[in-house]
Amino acid sequence: MLTHLSLKDFVIVPQLSLEIEPGLTVLTGETGAGKSILIDALGLVLGDRADVGVIREGAKSTDISAIFEVSEKIHDYLKNEALVDDEADLIERTVIVRRTIDRSGRSRAWINGINVTAGQLRSLGEQLLDIHGQHAHQSLLKLSGQLNLLDEYGAYREDLNNVKETFARWKTAASQLEQAKLNAQKLSEEAERLAWVYEELSAVAPQKDEWEELNNEHRRLANAHDILEELDIAAEELSQVDGSAIDILSKHASALESLATVDEHLGAIAAQLNESLAIAEDAVRELERYRDRTDLDESRFDEVDARVSLYFNTARKFHVLPEALYEKLAETEKKLKTLQEGSDLEALQYAERNAWHIYKTAATRLSQLRRDAARDLGQKVTEAMQSLSMKGGSFEVILKETDPSASGLEHCEFLVAGHTGVTPRPLTKVASGGELSRISLAIAVITSSATPVDTLIFDEVDSGISGAVADVVGKLLKTLSLTRQVLCVTHLPQVAAYGKGHLHISKSEENAATVSRVNALAETERVQELARMLGGEHVTEKALENARELIQIAQHYKN
Repeated sequence: MLTHLSLKDFVIVPQLSLEIEPGLTVLTGETGAGKSILIDALGLVLGDRADVGVIREGAKSTDISAIFEVSEKIHDYLKNEALVDDEADLIERTVIVRRTIDRSGRSRAWINGINVTAGQLRSLGEQLLDIHGQHAHQSLLKLSGQLNLLDEYGAYREDLNNVKETFARWKTAASQLEQAKLNAQKLSEEAERLAWVYEELSAVAPQKDEWEELNNEHRRLANAHDILEELDIAAEELSQVDGSAIDILSKHASALESLATVDEHLGAIAAQLNESLAIAEDAVRELERYRDRTDLDESRFDEVDARVSLYFNTARKFHVLPEALYEKLAETEKKLKTLQEGSDLEALQYAERNAWHIYKTAATRLSQLRRDAARDLGQKVTEAMQSLSMKGGSFEVILKETDPSASGLEHCEFLVAGHTGVTPRPLTKVASGGELSRISLAIAVITSSATPVDTLIFDEVDSGISGAVADVVGKLLKTLSLTRQVLCVTHLPQVAAYGKGHLHISKSEENAATVSRVNALAETERVQELARMLGGEHVTEKALENARELIQIAQHYKN
């Protein structure tokens, strides 16, 4: 919802700071006073094309800013786009939009103080407000917007999401099938290569952690002869030959023990020698036991050696380390399985057909829901047109078949006939701006619960109408304002009377320049303005009485 609008040096407005209230706010004033200036300013601040012509005469630049209270959905959108301060988190969920244009044509824009592009402004603006009237800035003139409006009105979001999801799955399946067909030869060659690799590796049959154990055993068996020889030499020299280490240790330990009676300090040395003797004897016994267990098994060595050679040769063939053969086998098996499954055209064709069937079923259901919603919306808008000076007119929602998409099997187009006997034409080609405005108003009221934006603006929706029809327009606007913020530029007192807020736009000559001013009217001022609209510049007591009556009737109107 728009809460504040500020202008500086915009067209004929030198300075403006305006608070906007919820509900219906009407804008009135003499022709040429600048009632549409505010709407033009909102269009610019929300992404319309920059034009230096909007800069007030004599000024260097124009500055426009607007403050909106936004829904949680829009606030989340701003957070996702990094256009809101996470630390502040904006508890009230307000967004500040600003735009400047200078004489050189340079345009700058900000959202919450963050510099953005005009495209980012437009993306946000489409979520904040919708302008109805003789302006291009309205979703109803876009075919995509018409389809979105129909879908929102139909309230079948779950079916829309289902169509979107099933379409994505079908496109994925179709893409996989097409890719498999295009790469059939390549995939076949790759599968053949992987099958050969798998066969070669399977012949080796490497086991997890086998290489380390095999390599250790190979080293031990390869050096078994040297080990046995060294064991024999060590055992002999330590204990078996004359003058062995054990004999020497025993001899000197005994000698020192005898001398210890003469010199007690020698007793400690003798004890050390005895300890060394015991260690040497233990070592000899261990050597003999290990020698008895160790056998030079030539056949086992040949077996292990052949296995190690197979590992080395295979690893060299596939340019990997021997210890990587086990992982290489597992990886090849996985790739081969995936490739075989991916190149199974029959399976892929089945998956694609199944995905298409699921999507077609979902899209067909959506098409039926759309037809029902289109018929209902057409009837209700046609009924509303009868009271809006378009007696005999009609409104149709036409569904046309299109190529399958995430949106379904059709697009829609709004067709309008303004009077009896007139061939319905696309809404985009309705000649009368007044008709377009009134039709837009009727649609907006009927679909208000589905309209995603919180602020709707109607520019001169009373063009070409008067009297009772004007009163109907006023009632429609008030009804709409119960669920949305509505701003309406009007020339008719019957419409203005229904406003909760009333802004009067006037112009005057100041310092040889035309200046536009905006004032919020109090109750007595509203009566005076409506009387002027009823009777002209010379306000009579009768006009004042009629103005009071209009306001009283409007205030007591209950939808």
